[in-house]
Amino acid sequence: QLLPDPLAQFHHWMQQALERKHPEPTAMSLATATPDGRPLVRTVLLKGLDDRGFVFFTNLESRKSEHLLSNPHASLLFPWLLIERQVIVCGRVERTSQAEDAAYFGSRPRESRLAAWASSQSRSIADRAALEASLAAQIARFGEEGEVPLPPFWGGFRVIPETIEFWQGGSARLHDRFEYTRQPDGNWALERLCP
Repeated sequence: QLLPDPLAQFHHWMQQALERKHPEPTAMSLATATPDGRPLVRTVLLKGLDDRGFVFFTNLESRKSEHLLSNPHASLLFPWLLIERQVIVCGRVERTSQAEDAAYFGSRPRESRLAAWASSQSRSIADRAALEASLAAQIARFGEEGEVPLPPFWGGFRVIPETIEFWQGGSARLHDRFEYTRQPDGNWALERLCP
């Protein structure tokens, strides 16, 4: 019953997760690695999906960005555990365009745009008061109303899938696993994996 295109299949499963009111269905674990192969995983939110891949946004000076800029490969995991489903995406990573960055940044709540300016993501900070002081400084800088521009250190990444695995929980741990693999001609091959 799987669709021949894994991105269409992902849209179908995402829609079902939304209909079943799964909490945070766009939350995805993002695994990156340093150039010497040391892995790190954290949760980010899916903010875009098209035929090119899966998009998220972040501070470009963060640890995840440093990993991706030096080792442009990543894995994503969508853990829809309440409906016994997972999707695992593996692929290479590229930066989104400045137009995409600006369009998404402009759609964020104003408070979130100010917070992007206030936080030196992944850097050490003395205490919560210092973070709040940084936010207050950005409010003073940009005012209580009006435009908050895109920071030069903020943008997005696109994970271009090479494999996408769909996992459906089954009885007696006989789960159903199907993996799509992108072929050299751009088409997808589909195979069932043992649980």
